Amino acid sequence: MTAHEEGPDTSSTGREAPGGPAPAPAGTDTGTGPRATPAADEPDRSRRRISAWALGGGTEPDPRFTLANERTFLAWIRTSLAMVAGGIAVEAFTLELFTPEVRKTVAVLLLLLGLVTGGGSFFRWLNVERAMRRQAPLPLPLIAPILAAGGALVAAVLIVFVIWRPA
Repeated sequence: MTAHEEGPDTSSTGREAPGGPAPAPAGTDTGTGPRATPAADEPDRSRRRISAWALGGGTEPDPRFTLANERTFLAWIRTSLAMVAGGIAVEAFTLELFTPEVRKTVAVLLLLLGLVTGGGSFFRWLNVERAMRRQAPLPLPLIAPILAAGGALVAAVLIVFVIWRPA
């Protein structure tokens, strides 16, 4: 066998050695030749089309950044679910503690914060993904100030209630 007939050495590093790509294992379709079918490329093509439409084109960012963006999105979703759970808990378990007006106000504020945080987290994820693909500066987070202001409002309502509540 000559050097041109042998495949590149990938045994020690997992990467191909200089000289070209590794040959495909026997029985696999490389996308060329008589076994290639247009249907095999269709899922990849439709994925690229959807990605270009939803994310506005650009180049694919480093997967680590995309996954970090996804983890941040999931953290916002957890926060949203905590706000919704808190709103339900206030309404369900504080019948003797709060007056009906205070209980309803706090519950509705927490539920609205959960709604805004959950919806806003999707748009935050989308805008960050688009910015990474275009290599543009990351957008300012609008969810954080909304969540901070909403949390402060809930705290203010509770403080007023505690101060004016008869001992």
